[in-house]
Amino acid sequence: MPTVHLLDYVAGNVRSLVNAIEKLGWTVEWIKTPDDVAKAEKLILPGVGHFGHCLSQFTRAGYTEPILEHIKVGKPFMGICVGLQALFGSSEEDVNVQGFGLIKGKLVKFNDADKSVPHIGWNSANTSSKDGVAGDSLYGLRPDSKYYYVHSYAVPYKPGVLEQQGWSVATARYGNEEFVGAIAKDNILATQFHPEKSGAAGLRVIKAFLEGQKTVQLSSQPSASSTKEGLTRRVIACLDVRTNDQGDLVVTKGDQYDVREKTSGGNVRNLGKPVEMAQKYYEQGADEVTFLNITSFRNCPIADLPMLEILRRTSETVFVPLTIGGGIRDTVDADGTKVSALDVATLYFKSGADKVSIGSDAVTAAEQYYANDSKLSGTTAIETISKAYGNQAVVVSIDPKRVYVAGADATPHHTLQTAFPGPNGEKHCWYQCTIKGGREGRDLDVRQLVQAVETMGCGEILLNCIDKDGSNSGFDLELINDVKQAVNIPVIASSGAGVPEHFAEVFERTPTDAALGAGMFHRGEYTVKQVKEHLQEKGLMVRRFEDEI
Repeated sequence: MPTVHLLDYVAGNVRSLVNAIEKLGWTVEWIKTPDDVAKAEKLILPGVGHFGHCLSQFTRAGYTEPILEHIKVGKPFMGICVGLQALFGSSEEDVNVQGFGLIKGKLVKFNDADKSVPHIGWNSANTSSKDGVAGDSLYGLRPDSKYYYVHSYAVPYKPGVLEQQGWSVATARYGNEEFVGAIAKDNILATQFHPEKSGAAGLRVIKAFLEGQKTVQLSSQPSASSTKEGLTRRVIACLDVRTNDQGDLVVTKGDQYDVREKTSGGNVRNLGKPVEMAQKYYEQGADEVTFLNITSFRNCPIADLPMLEILRRTSETVFVPLTIGGGIRDTVDADGTKVSALDVATLYFKSGADKVSIGSDAVTAAEQYYANDSKLSGTTAIETISKAYGNQAVVVSIDPKRVYVAGADATPHHTLQTAFPGPNGEKHCWYQCTIKGGREGRDLDVRQLVQAVETMGCGEILLNCIDKDGSNSGFDLELINDVKQAVNIPVIASSGAGVPEHFAEVFERTPTDAALGAGMFHRGEYTVKQVKEHLQEKGLMVRRFEDEI
């Protein structure tokens, strides 16, 4: 099989990139020393995380000059995410570290005054003219396709500036900001998005690079609706995974976190096998798949090999982002070896995860943060993982529940006036954070928690709601709006979805960044595809599923 070389400098989830390349019929060889670069005919530089951290690693390890020489002699080179950013001169993310300087330009942080940062989700990479006329496709990019982005810094697009340097450019738009989504010149292709996580559309880009097909004539003119720019509405499928009474890992679903049947002897609900169900949701068009290992807090994650195997197998065929939650904490292995949360996260990343989700330990960390006069310790799981892999790799899963009070002055916690009075007619409530799967409440409200973890380096909030879990009555819109007002990072709405209309409602009535479904999908009542079709009928932009590479 033909060979492509990858440079691995602990850049997050490279397993998915390897799987994508192998699916296309190529084999991967690793660049392990600077001398290996000269052996490569085709070189891919993946990257996730901090610009300064990554570029400093290149320099210290002696890779910068060999990479520049590889490009100079005309050998094919592809950069992904930070691999694109490295080609420019500098970044606001770290003004003390220089990029390769092959392209004149500087990365700047997205303005978070009117949108969430990081920019996470599916967006465009358009090279065709703004009126949608069909033309040449740059490395398989299509104006009616969407690609997966996850970043806080980007190169602002100014018409003609990069083109005057000889570069072909594909752009995307986030809010009012237009930025570089992909760029190409001679033997170089670089994408700000992750093609290995962009489904068939992304695999098409990798295939075009590997085969040297810089431009392909588009066969038809895309419709105006399919070429609309901007971030799509993300629909996420969530799989709660735990061991059942027979010792098998199964997908289950609870009612207010109780996963046992009310009849049939109280057995754990078995809704299917995790890998097969993840594949099904991918084929239905799910924008992300989340695995929550809801029993691993009782066990050592290092010994939790079945979940690692689930990730490996899923990432071989599911080319959208995968999140894993459960047990991401400092722990001790069975042999007495201390294992850090960062080590646990690294195991999951190497097995195919793109993001890790932290639950109860985030509550404990927030309590310690406030007890220490709102000072960071630098040692929490959130801080250590985000420092190594970037804040976009860290999700905090929150399990709040309503506590009704007589008035706003009845508690020191942040309250809201609710349209749904309590059992005694109370018109105010606060949201208490819980741990251990909702079994234990803490003296911490949801605003305190989300603001603390954002400061620590969390890049996204998975916002559950114990009161709504398993209710099929819709999302808690009051909770979602309240949390969105408190943070600038993206928020995923969870708990309560029962019909497609609930997804439209949460996107229309809150500024949530994504919405998650579980039971309604697992039970076969509705498909992800049906939810997206309903959103599209409501005029909301969604990513269409593609299966043609």
